[in-house]
Amino acid sequence: MKGPWVFLPLAAFVALVVLMGAMLMGDRNPAEIDSVLVGRAAPALTLYALEPGGEPLTPADLKRGVPVIVNFFASWCVPCRAEHESLMALAGEHKVQIIGIAYKDKPAAARAFLEELGNPYDKVVLDESGRAGIEWGVSGVPETFVIDGEGMVRYRHWGPVVGDALETRVLPAVEAAR
Repeated sequence: MKGPWVFLPLAAFVALVVLMGAMLMGDRNPAEIDSVLVGRAAPALTLYALEPGGEPLTPADLKRGVPVIVNFFASWCVPCRAEHESLMALAGEHKVQIIGIAYKDKPAAARAFLEELGNPYDKVVLDESGRAGIEWGVSGVPETFVIDGEGMVRYRHWGPVVGDALETRVLPAVEAAR
């Protein structure tokens, strides 16, 4: 190689280092997969209530005219236990309506989980087969979705809402959905 082409390998190396540095310095979780639902209508599902005789989840529950949060959780999920305090704060301090979907869980186990930790949900429904999770593109629990008043998915939080995630991600998404 002669002329300016002699620096091509060095330029490629510098570009690669800059790209890797940008990826490491960003706050994006590399294991997180973007949701195709963001910006689209929430899947219209009807799911049975956790409590016998309780109201089922219907598509109308996701079009309340105010933002609502849909949280997939399970009693067997350790990160779900970790984020539960944040959900209690969302419902209590911030007065956000939350719909809980017990994902691939047994009704008695889900009830015991909520009895032990408290129930932050306005409505709790069952997805024992995991079919609703498939419709929502859930890759694991917990996953949390912010739905605007018209039933459009505005934000998806992958993983537990812990640390500063409530103040820096979920609450701003709820405010933006108003």
